[in-house]
Amino acid sequence: MTTAAGGPPPPNTPSDLALGFLTGGVIGASLAGFVSGCVLGRTPLIVLGLALPVGYGLVLFLASLPRRAREAAVVPSRALALIEALEAVGGEASDVPVRFELSVVPDDAPAFRVGIRQEINLVELPDYRPRGVVVVEYPPDRPWKARIVKRPTPEWERRAAGARLDSVPGPAMREEHGSGCAGGLLTVLGLLFGAGAVLLLFRTELFAAVEDGAGAPRPAVTSSFSSSSSATITVTSVTGTVALGPGQSMLDQGEPRKAVDSLMRDGEQRQALTVVVQDRQLTVVFDPAGGVPGAGSPSGGSPGAGFPGTGQGLGFDPRSLPYDRIPGLVEEARRTLGVKSPKSWQLTADGITGALTLRIVVTGDGGSATLEADGRGQVLRRSGG
Repeated sequence: MTTAAGGPPPPNTPSDLALGFLTGGVIGASLAGFVSGCVLGRTPLIVLGLALPVGYGLVLFLASLPRRAREAAVVPSRALALIEALEAVGGEASDVPVRFELSVVPDDAPAFRVGIRQEINLVELPDYRPRGVVVVEYPPDRPWKARIVKRPTPEWERRAAGARLDSVPGPAMREEHGSGCAGGLLTVLGLLFGAGAVLLLFRTELFAAVEDGAGAPRPAVTSSFSSSSSATITVTSVTGTVALGPGQSMLDQGEPRKAVDSLMRDGEQRQALTVVVQDRQLTVVFDPAGGVPGAGSPSGGSPGAGFPGTGQGLGFDPRSLPYDRIPGLVEEARRTLGVKSPKSWQLTADGITGALTLRIVVTGDGGSATLEADGRGQVLRRSGG
């Protein structure tokens, strides 16, 4: 049999390379803008650094809508396929990712061989075996996007039960393809270019800030939370960090709240842009316009004032987070998101986009996964592993 003409788009097309360079540039510019804004105390620059990747992602999504509409309008084809090989590639949930290699034999087109990855329920996994016949569905112009139809119509089910198919020779078409060294190199170059452009734009002010000692941290203070725990506290004009000692964890009862309280000394009412919690460290990025250390109230306005003169707060009270929910959320992310052998976790809380959001990223041998919750600690969504 002959294989179907065409295949997945080749890697490293000019558009892919340009998109990789642009993506790297956006990442570099946003990181450099956020850091520069923290050093210089410019809230608009901090917000721009956080909003730039969000806006870039939105533009990419809107630009892809016409293509998605065209693809959705294509009527899919159905055909019988012979399972050449299958392999479960991980997962501990009820649905297991399985890598299939299929010989697809359409009624009115050349046969072809394709490799796909699809989630199969553990209960149904024994129904799929080498040399078995299944029903697949695929866009005629993109056969590498074939999917096994788990519940075919009675007619197709009868055809599959009585069919005897031959293997299709040749390599299997696959949707996945690496970007290659050239794509990765251009992404890195774009990142360096974006970061360099921002730093070059604000080089004079940044150098002056360094020479004047602006943003230099206050001497570290060691403070004892209780008779059995101690921490190192470092506070600067825009950040505060609490690092726990050996044998301690931010998952211990009450530790995160005690850490935040230690950064808000002398009745300070500083607003936070971001709070980052890790196993033994908590960091608060303060709103430079949201309060003056030791003053007890924000400078020149009401608490949480963001842009001068607007009276609109960009930050939130770091003491308002649901710290009692953190251990439970971290445990849920470790157990339910399918990350193999979870080794580290990080919680990030921010309210830049409006509603306060908690994001917990768990990393392990099999990659990483994310759990998002609202400002009360209620889980909103999970993406994983």
